Order: sequence, then structure tokens, then C-alpha cells
Amino acid sequence: MPVLEVRNLRKEYRHTVGVADVSFEVSRGEIVGLLGPNGAGKTTTISMVLSVLEPSSGTILINGIDVSKERSRALETTNFAAVYAQLPGNLTVRQNLRVFGLMYGVRDVKKRIDELLKAYDLEKFANTRCGLLSSGEQTRVSLAKAMLNSPRLLLLDEPTASLDPSTARIIRERIHAFAHPVDGGSAQAGVLWTSHNMHEVEAVCDRVLFLSHGKILLQGDPRKLPAEHRKANLEELFITIAREPLSLELE
Repeated sequence: MPVLEVRNLRKEYRHTVGVADVSFEVSRGEIVGLLGPNGAGKTTTISMVLSVLEPSSGTILINGIDVSKERSRALETTNFAAVYAQLPGNLTVRQNLRVFGLMYGVRDVKKRIDELLKAYDLEKFANTRCGLLSSGEQTRVSLAKAMLNSPRLLLLDEPTASLDPSTARIIRERIHAFAHPVDGGSAQAGVLWTSHNMHEVEAVCDRVLFLSHGKILLQGDPRKLPAEHRKANLEELFITIAREPLSLELE
């Protein structure tokens, strides 16, 4: 059973269609890149998966649970991080993690917080208010928050956008290991990841979906797709989709 199933998802705003009948899956042990230019429908899609936006039509299943019918149960094993979704700035790093840990019903929440503070190099900021942290430090706190409940579905919207290259690489490696266990254990989690960094996408994602004007235009292996469409690399393919999507639709 896929960790996420999206079927004929549609979002309309009066006379504008933000997402048009999109269907895809994210399997356990898979990192799927949701790509496309600004306004393509990526964040709208993620917002509907999180039940922040109500779809105009379509179905979303998380671990086989229909989000529209059992929202709380479906989201129990889901988490999310994005640069635009900052945590309360008047709370310290530890306080923020504790509040969200309690909300998610995390067992032995203090131990879990200590593990994440260490994993994301946040121990020295544990008692610092989040509003006083740099954007990169706040991003690391958001990622730690997103891992609190060991989610089965992890949604990441530009997760490394404000990180320096060294820290971004470490975060990519951690999330890759999260979806692809290296200790011999079976994969339990899937990741849906948006990014404008095509080098990052090639390094992290197992599969990508290219959105254009709310529709999935292309999908496949990010390391093979460019050659399939006579492009030198993924960045060149992205630029073509942003500027001339019809040229690909006609291929």
C-alpha cells in the first residue's frame, strides 16, 4: 500500500484552476520530487494533502485513510516542513519541540527531543527563542519538528532553501537515510519533496513529477528524463517546462 495516493485531485478558485485532475502515488522507501515553476500548483497540492485547503474534487489517501473522512487519523503519521511555515518565535527551540511533541502524542518526548537536537546540531540553541535564530537555524528547527513523530509521510516544501551548501548536504543525507534505511530495516516512510535546486533533486529523489499549469506534464527518473526529452540535464528540462511546456506535450 502506498503511503500517499492522490486521485484526480482538483482545486478551483472561481474561474482559475490551480490544480487540474492530478493523480500520483508515493511509496514507502521512496522520495518523490514535485517540481515545476512558481505557480505550477506544487504548494497548493501539498496544502490539500495536509488538509489546509479543501479540494474541489478528488481523493487523498494517507496510509490508506481517506483524508476527507478521517483527517485527524490520516495526519497522525504525517509531518511537514517549509521555509514559509515558521515556528512561534517567542518560544525556545526546546519549548517548540515539546509543544509539537505533545500535540503528536510522542512517547518519551524529552528523549526524542534530545535525539533531534543532537541530530540537527541544535543543542547549543535549545534554550534560545526561535525568533532570534538565523533563517538557516530556523530551518533546522522546522526539520527537527517534522521528524518528531517519525512520520510515515514527510512533506517538504523547499526544505534546504535557506541553508548553506554544507548544512544542506547533511540534511539531504539525513532525509535520504530516513526514507532508505541503511541498517537493514524495511522502509516505512515516503517523502514528497519540492525544490528548485535540480542538482539537489538528482541527488535525492527516486522519481520526479513535473507540474505545469496545475497538470503533471512529465514524470520519471530524474537521472534519465533529460535524455529522454533531448535535454542536457534536469535544469535544462526544468527551464523548458517553465518557458515552453507545449513543446514537450507535443513530443
